[in-house]
Amino acid sequence: MLKIFASRTSSPLFKYNPRSFTKLAQKSEPAAVLTENDKEFLPQMPPFGYTTPPYDGPSAAEILEKRQRHLSPCMSYFYKNPLYLVDGKMQYLFDESGRRYLDAFGGIATVSCGHCHPEVVEAICTQTKRLQHTTALYLNRASADFAEALASKAPGDLNVVFFTNSGTEANELALMIARLYTGFHDIISLRNGYHGNAAATMSATGQRNFKYNVVQTGFHHALNPDPYRGIFGSDGPKYAEDLEEIITYGTCGRIAGFIAEAIQGVGGIYELAPGYLPAVYSSVRKAGGICIADEVQSGFARTGSHFWGFEAQGVVPDIITMAKGIGNGLPLGAVVTTLEIAKVLTSHGYLNTFGGNPVSTAGGLAVLKVIENEKLQQNALTIGTYLKNQLLALKEKHEIIGDVRGRGFLLGMELVMDREFKTPATLETLHVMEQMKDGSTSRERWTSREHIQDQPSPLLHQKRCRFSCGYDGLHNVKDVKHFAWKWLEVGVDYNHPRTADVLTKYMNKFWRLAHLTCSFASSLFILYINRNNLDLSFMGIIYSGMTFLCLRYEDPISHALLS
Repeated sequence: MLKIFASRTSSPLFKYNPRSFTKLAQKSEPAAVLTENDKEFLPQMPPFGYTTPPYDGPSAAEILEKRQRHLSPCMSYFYKNPLYLVDGKMQYLFDESGRRYLDAFGGIATVSCGHCHPEVVEAICTQTKRLQHTTALYLNRASADFAEALASKAPGDLNVVFFTNSGTEANELALMIARLYTGFHDIISLRNGYHGNAAATMSATGQRNFKYNVVQTGFHHALNPDPYRGIFGSDGPKYAEDLEEIITYGTCGRIAGFIAEAIQGVGGIYELAPGYLPAVYSSVRKAGGICIADEVQSGFARTGSHFWGFEAQGVVPDIITMAKGIGNGLPLGAVVTTLEIAKVLTSHGYLNTFGGNPVSTAGGLAVLKVIENEKLQQNALTIGTYLKNQLLALKEKHEIIGDVRGRGFLLGMELVMDREFKTPATLETLHVMEQMKDGSTSRERWTSREHIQDQPSPLLHQKRCRFSCGYDGLHNVKDVKHFAWKWLEVGVDYNHPRTADVLTKYMNKFWRLAHLTCSFASSLFILYINRNNLDLSFMGIIYSGMTFLCLRYEDPISHALLS
């Protein structure tokens, strides 16, 4: 999963609700539209052996009208003309007209092995036809088999599973268990972390954009061990001293627990500084607390090097929470802990009506088998490492790239206006978001999802454009290189009478630099345009993760044209 970051500035354009990119985009000029004759100037997605069935249902406008009438007004959507997706197959999505999109979002980092993977679909359909739902009060083979399989992937004595319906619910349960088991109330989490939108999880979250003005007590937020912007760089144990001070000065000296993501997902793909978790886990346990690893986004082999994100720091938590990739889109989450800790709930009954539902757990078990049988963890490691190395090489060439971070298919690249002050680049990314959806005229388009969030800074508010992907796609570096050259051997006739016109129409709506990202099976392109001589060159690499298209005007003439 790749994420590209930018910030909001004090410009009047940003007076709108920062959660809605659509409102920001509406203030900009319309995207340039290419004709069918301009196809030769655009890279094409590879052929795909699937044709979506004809759609004869209501139009996107009708669905939007229903949504506005009957669904919650707090539900936002992306793009001026929101996407209406009616079909999906592996890495692709299709709208009502049959147009194909590369899925650059993965349903919020949830589709872990492709849309409608045949083995997952078969498991769900087979179970649904036989028995759709009972209750945890009866025996259920699907949930028992899946619990056994999950426990086999957890380290140490973590072998008791509670099934839930989401990551928020899993984290809520874990926090309650921590308080009940220890007999203490205070929970420590990290600034910039995200854990959900219910009562306790909202309190644990360290981002104001996901907090309502409701009572939130018993939570403390420690300094984020951010190697890029943090005051101690990559010195994890130094950041851990802040948690020690919270325990000393902000609590009675005893706490219920500590919760953190090993790599902050919603926060911006921040991998915790090396050595942080071992130091913090030691302090937490000395204070009587238990350690909770939130693996909702970093779990299920996404990081490549390990099945769980926390394993990279050599620690074993007391509780693991998980969701998203666990079910490839099914409403499924889980809490995994030790039998000793799990027994704390036996003082009263704990029952979740849909937790352990036969259909969801049958699907979850199929997902786990696909990850193992198709060696998707190794794929994430191989292709993700190759991708990261290419991004690091680009960072050496281009000042706009401030940081490349993460591991496997949980990678991030941050764009900055200057490396000294690390000022996030905003206008360079805003305008291109709509063009990612509407800029192509072929039946294969690129799509993306932008997630905007605020950071508590006195000088600026950071806005981050977020993208994610699953694990399918190209499976080795040889394939990567093969498709890279196939895509990059795109010649441009500089003497063609329409070259200047097409380039102008395609580029003149962009700001000084625009950055596109798409996911799943495309390529990395850096496109330099010098309008004095129309010098055009492609550089890039293709892989099973994302597509980049970077446009930059180098000369004063183009700056004037864009102003």
